[in-house]
Amino acid sequence: MQRISLGAAMAAAFLCAASWIAAHGQSSASAPASQSHAVMATRLYTGADGQSHIDQAPIALQGVPAQPVEESAALKMSDAYLVRAAPGMFETWHNADRRRYIVVISGEAEVTTTGGEKARIVPGQIYIAEDLTGKGHTFRVIGNEDWVALFVNFAQ
Repeated sequence: MQRISLGAAMAAAFLCAASWIAAHGQSSASAPASQSHAVMATRLYTGADGQSHIDQAPIALQGVPAQPVEESAALKMSDAYLVRAAPGMFETWHNADRRRYIVVISGEAEVTTTGGEKARIVPGQIYIAEDLTGKGHTFRVIGNEDWVALFVNFAQ
């Protein structure tokens, strides 16, 4: 596991987002910045039943005055680090140890909850890990490529 500074992590996240926008043909003309929109994130959380579940959670975006961009509310983050896992790597039942954003840089993985829900963890999407209690989930790297992700921890 490699650790990097929060500044370097944020720069990497910005570059990933900019690359994704460029690859998907998004432009400033796609939506007026004065409108409110949301980006969806795949969220892994502990439900009222004490089990891990997967759903889609909106991250609200607001227009920036006099700019053709939107941004989310600022969140306090504590640290960030890169994770690389080899193809075939499997981690048995566990919980997220902290609430965090996960930004996948390359490779594919799959998370499975105790109830059998599955989510593919791939580049181009935002993930929120917050199943801090209960039995948790399993994690496995699928395909022939290393899975590389930036973990950005929420401040506690």
